[in-house]
Amino acid sequence: MNLLSFKGGIHPPHSKEYTENKPIKTAVEPSLVHIPLRQHIGAPASPLVKVGDIVKVGQKIGEAGGFVSVPIHASISGIVKSVKNQSVLGGSALTISIENDLKNEIHESVLPKGKLEDLSGKEIIEIIKEAGIVGMGGAGFPTHVKLSPPPDKKIDVVILNGAECEPYLTNDYRLMIENPEEIIFGMEALMKIFNLKEGYIGIENNKPEAFKIMTQAAKRNPGIKIVGLKTKYPQGAEKQLINAITGRQVPSGGLPMEVGAVVNNVATAAAIANAIQSGMPLIERICTVTGRGVKDPQNIRIKIGTMINEIVEQCGGYTDDVGKLIMGGPMMGIASHTDKLPSTKTTSGILVFTEKEAKIPEPSACIKCGKCVEACPSFLQPSYISAYALIDNLVMAEKYNAMDCIECGSCSFVCPSKRPLVDSIRIAKREILEQRRKSK
Repeated sequence: MNLLSFKGGIHPPHSKEYTENKPIKTAVEPSLVHIPLRQHIGAPASPLVKVGDIVKVGQKIGEAGGFVSVPIHASISGIVKSVKNQSVLGGSALTISIENDLKNEIHESVLPKGKLEDLSGKEIIEIIKEAGIVGMGGAGFPTHVKLSPPPDKKIDVVILNGAECEPYLTNDYRLMIENPEEIIFGMEALMKIFNLKEGYIGIENNKPEAFKIMTQAAKRNPGIKIVGLKTKYPQGAEKQLINAITGRQVPSGGLPMEVGAVVNNVATAAAIANAIQSGMPLIERICTVTGRGVKDPQNIRIKIGTMINEIVEQCGGYTDDVGKLIMGGPMMGIASHTDKLPSTKTTSGILVFTEKEAKIPEPSACIKCGKCVEACPSFLQPSYISAYALIDNLVMAEKYNAMDCIECGSCSFVCPSKRPLVDSIRIAKREILEQRRKSK
């Protein structure tokens, strides 16, 4: 097999053995869900329900707040108990709490959308938008926006990310093994939007079973190519995936559409298939609960709005030496001081480290070794950007293309001095964006 890849990157321990052979199990329905109206990039949704309202599964309870936004739907049936600000990962957000009536009644609007061959590209995009689908790989960018480039941006290649290069996480891997037909259908829907005859699904070579199963499922459509990728982090990042599969280089400050490409996650494709075939919007997802700090690591299908502590409890609970809780994977996930938070459409993983694993070494002075430069998949100089960021020199940080950083953490991983490279660059990026907003 000719394996494709990109320049740069690292090889962290996979640590997928905890859950890669654990079939997806469905979580016990929660008695109460807390559904944030902000769980995607862009404007938060606006509430459509009030306290005391009876809602059904799949019912729209939040209206999109603009073009770069998506509607929010009820993941259970029951009564609305509150509509108020609550704690979510990264702050607080207006949240709708629903008490489960255990009837599991499906809303009347949840109906199959017809045969794919009878749907136009515009109709498919509208279905995706109304289903509230966002990027399921973790970023949470509204999918309908990504599928609606300006008229002058001709899309000629669609790519699905099946790399799942983030250590520990195996939810996409299990999805490819257990539900390959959904992914293929979703890919066919994406190809139809742009009237394309070919599409690519990239899978790393440390997932031979998924590669085999997906190749078999794709036989029904000769235009769908399953391509092998070298196992390397961050192989699944958009720009790196495009470069590996097509050889195209997304320009500095540019988006995939600049080179005629659209990239989606395999779980996003499956959600698109579900929205078309059953009419059910995005109200649940697969989450990998893993790490030495969990008694029984699992891949578990959860209702959006289920509390993190309840999800962990269904995986046996914590061990006695918990040191850190991370939402997502160890490279790009976000550490949380509490598990009293609701799950969202982007809760791809819950990683629990032990106290020993959670210890952060003290940083020392940069030794100018250049390892961060070699590892950076975006061809940046992380040590320089970080140095300027740490002295609040945003002008120079931006001059060194800080905004091109994909925050993969490769630089921090290889740094022998344990410098806070990605953390400082991330902060600088946010401050640069804030300055840009103020200048407008």
